Amino acid sequence: MRTCVNFLVILAVAGSLAGCGSTPTQRAVSGAGLGTAAGVGVAVVAGTPILTGAAIGAAAGAVAGAITNECQIDLGPRRPKNC
Repeated sequence: MRTCVNFLVILAVAGSLAGCGSTPTQRAVSGAGLGTAAGVGVAVVAGTPILTGAAIGAAAGAVAGAITNECQIDLGPRRPKNC
């Protein structure tokens, strides 16, 4: 039960960072936070080491955030003016 609560807290914190960033660096950092939470979640469900899942998720999220821009990932009705 404690692991589940820890996962939900991490997911909430990472989710709050998911919409942050308009520069590649900002998007890489927020992507790493969200990827970490997702990696921890997958590791908990799969029964693998949590730190390994967190590291893989952070790396994948950082890369995804760095190579995309605001116009490629649309999370809502408000779009940047330069798209």
